[in-house]
Amino acid sequence: MKYDLKYLSVPLPEDVEKLKLYGDFNLADKLIENLLSKDIPKALRKRLEIEKDIIKVVGVNEYPFDEKKAIEMMKSSIENFEDDELQELREKGAVDWIYIDGKVHYQRRFLQNLFKVNPEYKDRNLERKEDSVQSLRKNELDENIEIMKEKGSRKVKITLRSSIGVKEEFEKVGENVRVHLPIPRATREISSIKILDHSEEVSNIDVEDSPQRTIFFETKLQKDKEFFVEYSYINDIKYVKLDPEKSKPSTNKEELQEEYPHIAFTPYLKLLLEEILEGETNLIICARKIYDFVTTKVMYSFMREYFTIDNISEYAAVNQKGDCGVQAILFITLFRMCGIPAKWQSGLYVSKAYTGCHDWAEFYVDPYGWVFADLSFGGSAWREGNYERWDYYFGNLDIFRMPANSKIQFPFANPKKHLRADPIDNQRGEFEYDDEGLLYAHLNVKQELVEMEEL
Repeated sequence: MKYDLKYLSVPLPEDVEKLKLYGDFNLADKLIENLLSKDIPKALRKRLEIEKDIIKVVGVNEYPFDEKKAIEMMKSSIENFEDDELQELREKGAVDWIYIDGKVHYQRRFLQNLFKVNPEYKDRNLERKEDSVQSLRKNELDENIEIMKEKGSRKVKITLRSSIGVKEEFEKVGENVRVHLPIPRATREISSIKILDHSEEVSNIDVEDSPQRTIFFETKLQKDKEFFVEYSYINDIKYVKLDPEKSKPSTNKEELQEEYPHIAFTPYLKLLLEEILEGETNLIICARKIYDFVTTKVMYSFMREYFTIDNISEYAAVNQKGDCGVQAILFITLFRMCGIPAKWQSGLYVSKAYTGCHDWAEFYVDPYGWVFADLSFGGSAWREGNYERWDYYFGNLDIFRMPANSKIQFPFANPKKHLRADPIDNQRGEFEYDDEGLLYAHLNVKQELVEMEEL
């Protein structure tokens, strides 16, 4: 990994921070270059080197819409929309925005996010797509809960195809490329992993328990080249119902440490945890209190690239918003702070209705051992009033998972030369030339379900 992300915990110089907040990224970059030319402390140097790439990522495509364009988009998508509504949404904190050169710009998915989490705007969506996909996903989840509770477990064989390629305008035909695609890692639930097919340029396939497992390709780029892997695995999930009366002091002393910058036991989080727990000591009740806080207080929100956030757990707690991974990192941090081992898991959500990136968490409580929590699925169930599904995702998962990662900020077995498009996690893949790494704005990434067979 190009950078040690723990240096994101180092504060920025005041003048750099002011320029960043104003959105004068060009001048901020020049100021950083000037500071780097001086004899400055190592920790500050490393922070500034990271900041140069953060500025680049934010400036590429994260906040592309100015006020005029945002209003134009909303008028064409929202029934009876009036211009002053956008300002009202900003005042309520309901849209994500930053300044660029002193002018307000909106996040690239601000409109999709508004429809996803705001019932009023969902009803006013002119396309009105709450669509069959969302409806099918909810039906799949509720059916899974019914089967799991009835049978106590569920077992499926899943076959997937993942691919990555470069958009035409960023192709450098004939140049060396290094490509990573995520593949399933062996866990308690995941077994019988088989690589069925892949691009012929494969250089390495990680061992099955690699914390961020990938298949690695290294070759010269051909025109319109798509790198792919097809694989199968068995997912065998057990149902558990956590009983506070059976709670015991934890015998597991692993996965309790801070991991800067995002799993940090900050003063604010310590105060927050004290407020959440209210003196409770039963570990399962403590766990449920934290789960309830994250799922009911932290509103789901599409996020900019995680790399651009200094401290993800504190961001979620202060702003009370975040997507599946942001919520999971806050959950893990609060758990570790109160002595409950907790860790990351991520990869893909895979079902007949939908396949896409997803993050969740594991935590350890005696006498049950390692169990699961899905914060975004729990939160959406709570907002819908589906309390059975909300309860289920405290301790359980569904069968629709492909876990590729068990840690955040972990280097690949074949490290990239340049900054990763996602230095936190790996769900979509990574692509680089000798002279630069590519961002997701430059890439075409696909994940496709081939087959799901009930066993």
